[in-house]
Amino acid sequence: MSDTQANEQATQKVDLSTVSAELRQVIEFDEVPEGMHNMVVSIHEVSEEAVRESWNELPASAQNIVDNFEQFHALVSVSQAFAGVNLMEEFPTLDLPKDMTEEQQEAYRAELLNEVLMKCVKDMCKQMKKARRDPLLKKDFKDVFAR
Repeated sequence: MSDTQANEQATQKVDLSTVSAELRQVIEFDEVPEGMHNMVVSIHEVSEEAVRESWNELPASAQNIVDNFEQFHALVSVSQAFAGVNLMEEFPTLDLPKDMTEEQQEAYRAELLNEVLMKCVKDMCKQMKKARRDPLLKKDFKDVFAR
């Protein structure tokens, strides 16, 4: 994909009526800026398998904090998008070794991004487990989908 195609895709407006109801609810609830919608949807599409693996490892009592996997997946996707944006904003300030090639730098950044995205999944799993014993946290999860 050329840079022009990538830029066009990044600026392309996402029609929220075409995404899952759960993802749309989280995007609207968290007031995700329109400029991030494409990123959230892309993350949502490519992360399903990894997120489902983590979901399947959660105890049923933690899974019951939300109504279904789709709600969990939507929460994770939005969390990952915000974490990804925060990390990418820090990329210009990274003090990388001068002897790293451009390819090595890109590979390093990709690895960092992957680690941050996986950390979001783990953190969400921890929050779901914690919500079993924390009524306020459980309410926070429920409130996102209470429409």
